[in-house]
Amino acid sequence: MNRFEGKNILVTGGSSGIGAAAAIAFAREGARVAITGRDVEGLARVKAELGPDALALVSEAGDVAAQTALVAELQAQMGVIDGVFINAGVAKFGPLAQIDEALWDSSFDTNVKGPYFLIQRLAGLMTRGGSIVLNGSINAHIGMPNSSVYAASKAALISLAKTLSAELLPQGVRVNVVSPGPVTTPLYGKLGMSPEQMQAMATSVQAQIPLGRFGTPEEIAATVLHLVSKESGFIVGTEIIADGGMSQM
Repeated sequence: MNRFEGKNILVTGGSSGIGAAAAIAFAREGARVAITGRDVEGLARVKAELGPDALALVSEAGDVAAQTALVAELQAQMGVIDGVFINAGVAKFGPLAQIDEALWDSSFDTNVKGPYFLIQRLAGLMTRGGSIVLNGSINAHIGMPNSSVYAASKAALISLAKTLSAELLPQGVRVNVVSPGPVTTPLYGKLGMSPEQMQAMATSVQAQIPLGRFGTPEEIAATVLHLVSKESGFIVGTEIIADGGMSQM
């Protein structure tokens, strides 16, 4: 299929994991894709798969000034934007007693403040019929210990989908959320755990998933593409949970 032929798509956090999978899937369906991230080498690797017209832009997702600069570059290079996947985020965990202000600020800057002001600045570039998808998390729903700050930041992002949908719908732009459960991405290698701790955590988490396995980035990407495409035109301000049934048990 070529659902996105001639469309300009932005994927934040596109250097690996779900963001990279979504960017590649968009490109394979005809889109011109811009990806952002902090990992220069990762951006270069993904850009090589996206084609010569793709953009790979270094950008700090939690910095409001960086979002302003990003939108200016997108306007200069692409003119308009048809679809956006707000995927960049951080996952920092710890028990209540160990959380400090720096962790709180870093989480909310990257997961909420940056995305909010990016959408604010992108609104003027979005085409009528455009779509924005936010990457939420089932952690906003399941009350997992040690995830209080991360879960709160994702709950705030999910709430934005409803309110921003109401504001942007008059200009023909839909906003929705995909909330993944456990997915095999490089994010899990950035939690500061030893290999033994990581394996123990993975085994424990997998036992809680009715499907009996972690999801793949490509599975989440497929849902993102559906929400950006015209075939989901009647879906507005909605959260789609893709977690193998974990949050339903």
